[in-house]
Amino acid sequence: QVHLVESGGGLVQAGGSLRLSCAASGGTLSNYAMGWFRQAPGKERAFVAAIARSGDTTRYADSAKGRFTISRDNAENTVYLQMNSLKPEDTAVYYCAADRGFYPPVTPRGIDYWGQGTQVTVSS
Repeated sequence: QVHLVESGGGLVQAGGSLRLSCAASGGTLSNYAMGWFRQAPGKERAFVAAIARSGDTTRYADSAKGRFTISRDNAENTVYLQMNSLKPEDTAVYYCAADRGFYPPVTPRGIDYWGQGTQVTVSS
């Protein structure tokens, strides 16, 4: 059983930056492809970014391309999401996700483990 804990969320003005972290315990992170998803009030959980087990392949939602960067440190069992040029529409709860597959998970379906989420609020 892998336990994921997100941190780094908060309130930021539009144009600002945040770095989210996802620390894993109870398992070896290198055995999982990892992803970040977000859910705004009244909306479905949506893909943001994902990274393969080895870190050599990444995928981004169109809304995240050029602004967000996903990375991982398997030795530290941690995944990161650097978010720059934040916009009010980025406001959501951000969830870390672990998938036993090799490839970056780009859909919430089939995710093996979820974190509890961290709130990101971007003010205009």
